[in-house]
Amino acid sequence: MTENILSAEQLSKHYPIKEHGLFRSKAVVRAVEEVSLEVEKGEVFGLVGESGCGKSSLGRVLLRLEEPSAGRVLFQGQDLVGFDRSELKAFRRQAQIIYQDPYSALNPRQRIQDLVREPLDIHGLGTGRQRSERVSRLLEKVGLRPDHASRYPHEFSGGQRQRIVIARALALNPKLILADEAVSALDVSIQAQVINLLKDLRQEFTLTYIFISHDLSVIKHIADRVGVMYLGRLVEVAPKRSFYQEPKHPYSRALLSSAPVPDPRARRQRIILAGDVPSPVNPPSGCSFHPRCPQCLEMCKDTFPPLRQISPQRYAACHLY
Repeated sequence: MTENILSAEQLSKHYPIKEHGLFRSKAVVRAVEEVSLEVEKGEVFGLVGESGCGKSSLGRVLLRLEEPSAGRVLFQGQDLVGFDRSELKAFRRQAQIIYQDPYSALNPRQRIQDLVREPLDIHGLGTGRQRSERVSRLLEKVGLRPDHASRYPHEFSGGQRQRIVIARALALNPKLILADEAVSALDVSIQAQVINLLKDLRQEFTLTYIFISHDLSVIKHIADRVGVMYLGRLVEVAPKRSFYQEPKHPYSRALLSSAPVPDPRARRQRIILAGDVPSPVNPPSGCSFHPRCPQCLEMCKDTFPPLRQISPQRYAACHLY
């Protein structure tokens, strides 16, 4: 029987639009809307979707880096929303994040040894000597040399900086790591190295990943299950193999059809969606995808389909099922 390490129940995040002048707007950006999901212990859960669909906002709310507008987040059965400051600090030891841009995630005025050691200092773990030894071991684990510890972030390449960020994320020996577009800013060859590093570290440290990316090939390489987001909502969840072989939601099929195929002789039928992505400030009624859906039904225009199980381990928010 599988054990869930993290779950979300009807999670929403709305950002009010700030406007100046006499008349203040009450409009909000519905970045995340009623998302429910479960992440199993030890798995890699891949989260995909177009830019602006709410993936990163969902990730930040799941780790309570931002407060949810509605809903609950449970970590090992405990409700994060109800945590006080001390409980939240203890939770930070269990869940870490790897950001997209490694350079902006590192203080340019600090040496690498201080950056990786900082989480240990904040949480008061070990003696000074033990912390220094921990830093050296972590740098070695991510493929860096001991002499790198005395250098500054600007002296490293993008791939090396991302390795430093990964080492810092591992400093507290967490159980869950959220990787938010962790390889999208890197060259393709370096992407492969970092992804393989993350896979090796997963086995060695018994980690669970939530891996956010817009690159379907990256998700295919690293994920166990895939969740697809569209306009703030989760529209499909499926095991990786069945998702890539036979996507169920019309948006998922269009998304996969747009992905490049490495074989120049292979031909894939492209699904061209009509119109643009609707605004999250004023989303369409009913199913948010219906204005662009080639299989739109009349009921799609008025009734939103909940995310429901359509087969073992497969979920879709679509009236076709």
